[in-house]
Amino acid sequence: MPKASRLSPGLKLRLVVEGGEWLGPGKADLLEGIAETGSISAAGKRMRMSYKRAWSLVEALNAMFREPLVAASRGGAGHGGAELTDTGRRVLALYRQMQDKGAAALASEIDEIHRLSVMSEKK
Repeated sequence: MPKASRLSPGLKLRLVVEGGEWLGPGKADLLEGIAETGSISAAGKRMRMSYKRAWSLVEALNAMFREPLVAASRGGAGHGGAELTDTGRRVLALYRQMQDKGAAALASEIDEIHRLSVMSEKK
């Protein structure tokens, strides 16, 4: 899914699960980055976050579900790695589907709010 510019109108979906934890665009982007790079560190760097922050988000994501979303192997430079589990791939796919459906269902309302906003005058 293409990422919206910070300046463009759009919908940001945050799915709150039991216990108050949530899956939102940042965590989904981190999962996508791990799937694409095979690395928590590389995925975090793409998002301009520290390895420690990326790892803490992975730990939070893994704790949110019955099965972990990310499987990581330690090993230092060139030896470690990470990948999404089957559950991780499914959760990411479902979240992206929800984003697409929400944006499509609310497109006219998003456009109207944008037209009424101050930002629409600045273009």
